[in-house]
Amino acid sequence: MKKILRNIAIIAHVDHGKTTLVDCLLKQSGQFRENERVAERAMDSNDIERERGITILAKVTSVEWQDARINIVDTPGHADFGGEVERILSMVDGVVLLVDAAEGPMPQTKFVLTKALALGIRPIVLINKVDKPDGRPDWVLDETFDLFAALDATEEQLEFPVLYASSKEGWAVQELDDGRSDMAPLFDLIVDHVPPPKVDSADEPFRMLATTLEANPFLGRILTGRIQSGRLTPNMAIKALGMDSSQLETGRATKILAFRGLERQPIDSAEAGDIVAIAGLTQATVADTLCAPDVTQALAAQPIDPPTLSMTFSVNDSPLAGLVGDKVTSRLILDRLQKEAEGNVALEVRETDGKDAFEVAGRGELQLAVLIENMRREGFELSVSRPRVVYQFDDSGNRLEPFEEVTVDVDADYSGAVVEKIGTRRGELKDMRPSGGGKQRLSFIAPSRALIGYLGEFLTDTHGTGILNRRFSHYGPHKGAIPGRRNGVLISMEKGSAVAFALWNLEERGPLFIHPQQPVYHGLIIGEHAKGSDLDVNPLKGKKLTNVRASGTDEAVSLSPPVDMTLEKALAYIQDDELVEVTPEAVRIRKRFLDIHERKRDAKARAAAEAA
Repeated sequence: MKKILRNIAIIAHVDHGKTTLVDCLLKQSGQFRENERVAERAMDSNDIERERGITILAKVTSVEWQDARINIVDTPGHADFGGEVERILSMVDGVVLLVDAAEGPMPQTKFVLTKALALGIRPIVLINKVDKPDGRPDWVLDETFDLFAALDATEEQLEFPVLYASSKEGWAVQELDDGRSDMAPLFDLIVDHVPPPKVDSADEPFRMLATTLEANPFLGRILTGRIQSGRLTPNMAIKALGMDSSQLETGRATKILAFRGLERQPIDSAEAGDIVAIAGLTQATVADTLCAPDVTQALAAQPIDPPTLSMTFSVNDSPLAGLVGDKVTSRLILDRLQKEAEGNVALEVRETDGKDAFEVAGRGELQLAVLIENMRREGFELSVSRPRVVYQFDDSGNRLEPFEEVTVDVDADYSGAVVEKIGTRRGELKDMRPSGGGKQRLSFIAPSRALIGYLGEFLTDTHGTGILNRRFSHYGPHKGAIPGRRNGVLISMEKGSAVAFALWNLEERGPLFIHPQQPVYHGLIIGEHAKGSDLDVNPLKGKKLTNVRASGTDEAVSLSPPVDMTLEKALAYIQDDELVEVTPEAVRIRKRFLDIHERKRDAKARAAAEAA
C-alpha cells in the first residue's frame, strides 16, 4: 500500500527548541535502534552549529508514523539566516510554529510566520517548554493569536490547532491536564491537519524547483527540492532552466537520494510530492527548475528579501600575511565567496574596482561572521572591513536606510539605560510592558547601522542579563549622523615581539588586546586608549639594563589579562579606517593604512570630505 506523504517545516525564533523537537520525533518514530548512540541535536551537523548551539543551514529528515511518511525540514531561528527559511517554505505544505512557553512570540517568530501565512499555509502552533518554572502557556497562546491577527491571517489560518509540549521531556498534549507520555498527539495532528503535497499530475513531465545546494566530494553538486510533477528515475535525461525559463544545461540524474531518518539513501524512483536530492548537473543552482527535456516553462520561485548589510573582503597585506594560511590570493578568495553565494541566496558578492577586494552583502553581522569563520578554518587569510548598511534610493533620489524591529527583554532596573542608549542611536521606543519575572519587554524601531557594535555595550549596561533580538523591518528616510565609538586606540609603531615590561607601562593608557611575546607590526592596534584620540606606542621597549644587582631592584611584572577579541567582537569594535585581519590562528585589529603618515593624510581627506 502506498504510504501517506506529508511535508512540513519546523519554524520558530532562535533557541525555542526546533532541533530538540526534531531529535525527539526521530527517536519516537523508531528511526534509531534502542541501543544506538545518537548525538544531542543530531540535525546540527556543522561544527559551528554545534559550538554556538544554533541552526545555520536548513536540513531535511524523514520519519515513519503508522502508515504515513513525514518529511521534516529543520530551519534556522536566527534572523540573519532568514534566507534559508524563505526558500524552503516553498517545498512544504504545513508548518509547526514553535513558541517558547515563557518568552512567547519573538521577532523571528513574526518573520517566519509572515512568510508562511503569505503562502496560504495553515500552521500548527506548538507551545514548547511548558514544563519550565516560569512558563505561562495561556498568556503565550493569547499573544500568538494576537500576532496571527496582526499579520492579517485568514479565518482558516486563525483557527489553528494548538498543542502543549516539552521537546526535552518528549511529550505533547492537547490540554495541559492531559496525560503526558509521548509525541503521538503531534504525529497524529500533522497527518490529519497538514494537506497532502500540492503537486501537478504524475502523468505530466518531471519538474522540480531546487531549494538547497551542497557540494559532495564524490557525487559533485547535489540539489534538493520537492518534485512538482511527474516521475524521476536514475540516469533519466534532465535539464536546468533559469528563473527566466532560459536553458542553463542538460545532463542526467546520476543519483536520486531520499531522506530516511538522518541518512540519505539512493532510490530507484521518485514521484511528485516527495522531497529528494539529485546529483548529475554541474551548473544548476538554487531557484533553478530541474525538469524533463521537453519542459520549456520554469517554476515560479519565491522572491528573497534583499541584503541589508555589507562588508569588504580583501587580500591580507599585513607584514604577517601568509605565515599561517595557505589560501591568500584574491582569486582563491573570490572563488570561495562565489561558491558560498551559489548556495546561499541571501548573499551577494561583487568585485570592486581594485580587483583585490570584494563587496559581500548579507542579512546581518552573524551571517557574515559565520562565513568568515568557515573561511579561516579552511586555511584562508583575509582582511575584513567594518560592516556597513546597504542604502537604497527612492524615485526622488532621497537616500533610504534599513530599519530593524528591536525587542529587548531586560530587568526593570536597567531599562532606563537601554532606552537612553538606543535613543542616542536614533532608535524610537514603540512599546514597553512587563514580561514576567521582574523583567520588561521593550520594542524599538532603530536604524540598522545604529545597532552595529551595540551588543557589547548592551550586555555591559544590563550586566549580562539582557536579551536583545532584532529583525529587518523596512527601508525609511536616512536618520543622519549616529555617534560611534568614543575611545581611541593604541597603535604599535614598531615591528617585533611584544615585551611584557612595555605592556606593563602601557596598561595605564587603557585595556590591552595582546599578550607578551605576541608578534606586532606598524599599524597594529594593540589596545584601547582611555581618551578619545588614537595614540602611537612602542610595545617593544624593554627595561634599561644597569650594573646594579641588589635585592628587590627588579620588580615582577604583573599584567592584567588582555581583552579577548573574538571575530564578532572585533567586527563590532572597528571603525571605518580600521580592518580585521583574519588568519587560521589569529584575529587581529589593524589600521587600514599601516604607515603613520598615510593615516594622517587619510584623516585630513576624510575631514575635508565631511566639511564639504
